[in-house]
Amino acid sequence: MTKQAANNSVDTHCYDFDQVIDRHDTDCIKWSANERLFGDKDVIPMWIADMDFGSPEPVVRAIRERAEHGIYGYPLRPQSYYDAIINWMRKRHGWEIVRAWLADSPGVIPALNAAVLAHTQPGDKVVIQPPVYHPFFRTIKNNGRQLVENPLRVEDSRYVMDLANLEKQVDSRTKLLILCSPHNPVGRVWTRDELARLGELCLAKNLIIVSDEIHSDLIYPWAKHTPLASISDELAQITVTCIAPSKTFNLAGLRTSTTIIPNPLLMGLFNNMSENLGLMGGNLFGIVGLEAAYRYGEEWLDQLLVYLQGNLEYLRNFTAAHIPQIQVVTPEGTYLVWLDCRALGLERAALRELMLRKARVALEDGGIFGPGGEGFQRMNIACPRAVLEEALRRIENAVKGP
Repeated sequence: MTKQAANNSVDTHCYDFDQVIDRHDTDCIKWSANERLFGDKDVIPMWIADMDFGSPEPVVRAIRERAEHGIYGYPLRPQSYYDAIINWMRKRHGWEIVRAWLADSPGVIPALNAAVLAHTQPGDKVVIQPPVYHPFFRTIKNNGRQLVENPLRVEDSRYVMDLANLEKQVDSRTKLLILCSPHNPVGRVWTRDELARLGELCLAKNLIIVSDEIHSDLIYPWAKHTPLASISDELAQITVTCIAPSKTFNLAGLRTSTTIIPNPLLMGLFNNMSENLGLMGGNLFGIVGLEAAYRYGEEWLDQLLVYLQGNLEYLRNFTAAHIPQIQVVTPEGTYLVWLDCRALGLERAALRELMLRKARVALEDGGIFGPGGEGFQRMNIACPRAVLEEALRRIENAVKGP
């Protein structure tokens, strides 16, 4: 970012998250692909994890200024880019990191794949904890590793990690665990104690932890995110942490993320694999956008979190009053809400038919998140309240029938 852009990027806006922005003809997966994916242009898409809000004005301004330069050659990440990441992690999460720990990637999923390839061998076992973000399954299976599932347990109406079962499943071929923190789709923000106990087990079993913390900035007031690697030096040495501004500031299309690896050996292996896979380049506008977001986007984020909490409260109140068969699993983080639809008494295909064909609302089917997802739906509430209201009215009418 240029000095002029930086001077102009102080954010004093009061953002209007109620504004409905038409995205149908913008070539975005969420809205422009409705007809191709669902056969209905007017379906309300609440499945894929991007937001229907404009990104922070300082980000838009910085990208616009860089675009006006007119030359879009191979980009270089300046020191100010890395300083923005370091300062963000210190301010928002209390974690002191340094430049030598930062590796670049076009996204968290490419980083996860690079980490699996770098830190395991074909046939090695990799643990995930379903129901969990479904690309994790492909990241393991498509790279020739064995999948080990350690399902979450529900304890006092709250999802928890089953560490006793995990310990039983780990053997000499188990090399790595992929942690979703905060957890997608169930919305848990793991406590420091939960993470420490998981870390102790992984240290004892010589497991590397790859921690997907892409949702770590989207935390409700009743929870606090702790970066796993910040708990102790010992845990930092076995942890690869994946972050990005994409979920936080709605920048997924800019294809820019960061991987934090304090262990020099793990860093070397990761960078070698990233280079082999061709992941070392950068997106010019992603570099500019990340720096602007982390430097000047905090006010926007704070306003967003208040709005998301309002959407969550509206969802909880509406379902309780009008669709009691659907139970909201109250998230501690993310803008994704796990809906327990089992009381509707529908098989998987019938539940999808109800939501997509009768209600004309596209949610993410719980079954794709693995064991424990059957009978659930994942809803993205990062949209103007009017869109959420319309979607819920459609679902209510579909459930009640003619």
